[in-house]
Amino acid sequence: MRGATNVCALLGISVSALLVSSTTASAIGDKHTQAPPSSKRSGGSVGSTLTASATATRIKVTNLSGGTSGSSTKPLAPVDPNWQPPACWYEPVAAPQQLKDAVDSLKKGGNLVPVTPTLSWGEELMVDHFEKGKAENGSGDGYENYNIGKDGMFWRGVVNKQREDDPESAVCERTLFWQNARILPDDKHAPTPDVLAAYAYDKINVPQTEVELKPATKSTVNLPTWVWLDKATFKEVKVRAELADAGVWAETTAKPVALHLNPGTADAETYPASGDCKINDDGSIGTPYTKGDANKTPSCGITYLRASGGQPYKLTASITWQISWEGSGGAKGDLPDGTFETTQDMAAQEIQAVNR
Repeated sequence: MRGATNVCALLGISVSALLVSSTTASAIGDKHTQAPPSSKRSGGSVGSTLTASATATRIKVTNLSGGTSGSSTKPLAPVDPNWQPPACWYEPVAAPQQLKDAVDSLKKGGNLVPVTPTLSWGEELMVDHFEKGKAENGSGDGYENYNIGKDGMFWRGVVNKQREDDPESAVCERTLFWQNARILPDDKHAPTPDVLAAYAYDKINVPQTEVELKPATKSTVNLPTWVWLDKATFKEVKVRAELADAGVWAETTAKPVALHLNPGTADAETYPASGDCKINDDGSIGTPYTKGDANKTPSCGITYLRASGGQPYKLTASITWQISWEGSGGAKGDLPDGTFETTQDMAAQEIQAVNR
């Protein structure tokens, strides 16, 4: 998706304004210090999210319908193995007064202020750039008195915790910058609705629903086993991701669209032959077994052709979930389908006739 090389700049500063990361900076002359970016992204305790970990985000995730967190639900696996959620993005981290408070604390011996996910500034740089309006470190024009009285916030890069060791997470290294309220930055790593939609995708949990079987755990060789899912247990899941301070949101919906059966052996037939059971108009899959259906062909099912012996077959049911999203400003789109697999033991026995 995105790739870049994270470069550490050479800064002209005094010892009291030392630019640091989590690694030790090395002095070059009296007034120049270079600090390499750190792979350990941690923050201090002063000033809300301003000095929080680089992976701390203000994005609020809400489950609107369907799956919930817990042992009964699991995340989806994207069908496209190359798809990943965004590695990093920019978001607001401090109002003008919050930034001033952090610098005031710094003047009293408090924590250095992170200005990118990997770099922090000391007192002299912070005062020069954000209080006195001096340009520092090639970051453009500075700010007068922390922009107090203006409507907006200071923004900084945030790294996706799931991808913090990925080199692509190092591209959001723009120095802490000002953005007027209700306007997204003109930057390809701005938190646009599609970015929030992809972030929400990574938070979707779907039910660990086992398919209904008849017979339930023992199949008879050459007789069909019926497979179905009731519509009441097979519902779409919707997750909302919102960055309120930026006025942007997205809702990502996972809709179940198909069930694929893998009988766990080549000595079996599936119905349909592809093993792909489509969803019915009412949202269910397959047809529930009723008395007298033993010799009929199910719309979704399996016939085992050989007994399983002492080791049961592993019947795998893979549910495909179609992913779509809509967001602020009328934006909408699709994301790669997701899948979720469940495995059940199936014993196949050599009995040609059985009372069902």
